[in-house]
Amino acid sequence: MEEVSTARVTWRKSTRSNGSGNCIEVANDFAGSVGLRDSKDPNGPVLAFSPAAWATFVSGLKRETLHN
Repeated sequence: MEEVSTARVTWRKSTRSNGSGNCIEVANDFAGSVGLRDSKDPNGPVLAFSPAAWATFVSGLKRETLHN
């Protein structure tokens, strides 16, 4: 597995985060991928998704949210 430096990556959290610490952070500029990490562990592991896989994931979340 390739190791990518997160030093120059811009991470963001949802504006709907309530401060409880149960958040994820997303980075669109993660070595050509979309990075996902636990906000409580910024030096921990990062999941990397292709932009197409990330778009499919987010689309699925939106559809599920709208159906509930």
